Amino acid sequence: MYKAFYGLRIEPFGVSPDPDFLVMTPAVREALASLSYALYNRRGIVSLTGEVGTGKTTIIAKLMRWLQRMNYASALIFNARLSVPDFFDVMMADFGIECESREKGQRLLKLNEWLLQHARLGQTAVVIVDEAQGLSSELLEELRLLTNLETNTHKLLQIVLCGQPELEAKLREPELRQLRQRIMVRCTTQPLSAEQTQEYVNERLRRAGADGTPIFTPDALQAVWRYSGGIPRNINLLCEHSLINAFADQQRPVAEQTVHLVAQEFGLDEATAIAARAADENRATPLTRVGPASAKIFAADNPAGLAAVGDPRKI
Repeated sequence: MYKAFYGLRIEPFGVSPDPDFLVMTPAVREALASLSYALYNRRGIVSLTGEVGTGKTTIIAKLMRWLQRMNYASALIFNARLSVPDFFDVMMADFGIECESREKGQRLLKLNEWLLQHARLGQTAVVIVDEAQGLSSELLEELRLLTNLETNTHKLLQIVLCGQPELEAKLREPELRQLRQRIMVRCTTQPLSAEQTQEYVNERLRRAGADGTPIFTPDALQAVWRYSGGIPRNINLLCEHSLINAFADQQRPVAEQTVHLVAQEFGLDEATAIAARAADENRATPLTRVGPASAKIFAADNPAGLAAVGDPRKI
């Protein structure tokens, strides 16, 4: 209802993880480059972790588009609270593998046969598990065992574990040490700094059709950062409802006081502001941690390959 008033074609701050609105911050760019590199080179298991609302699911949605363009077979598991048999049901259904038997041995034979067939055709198979912090230790161990399906040169099945920081804590449990050792690439997402928050808001507005005329005042954008803690989900919430409230008052650009009132309405208070300042002070901390299979190494050794595969601008 506010789109015409602000000169927008579409809503810029939707709640769905739309990859068309993924803003390439340094952390996002590094994560996509590292994930695509690891999958392209069949490194086995990789992880993407970050706090709630920092954009992990949107990164996965963008990665899924790249997998489709690369003609990779993919299975997306979005409900991690599954038993081992139910997990196999979902995974094999996503891959399109038919197996009448629910016996584990028969399923593994079918899966291995299917993976070998795709490998002979030069195709990669990828399983992505969202909310992976909810996986049981038993299921995590089953995933590790699936990476034993391999040829002499590479793993037949690639696995992406995407979850909250609790996933890293779970992987440090003694019984999962073998799985942790097999994670070849680890990526993290971080809250945005004040400058990145401003760039994030303006870029989403641009993609929604804004012509460059300011829609938020500088003070309003600073308030969005303070109250959101630099977390994209909170930024979207604040900006969406600030636009609605400002439209109701026929206010353009959106003022700081409007953001303040929305923050109060949704319970975003000084605690998030403190978290945002702390995140900005720690900005020197690496945004993404990668293993030896670094996308930077890939870029140096194979710049043409990176342009086609690992460059997140191409994903």
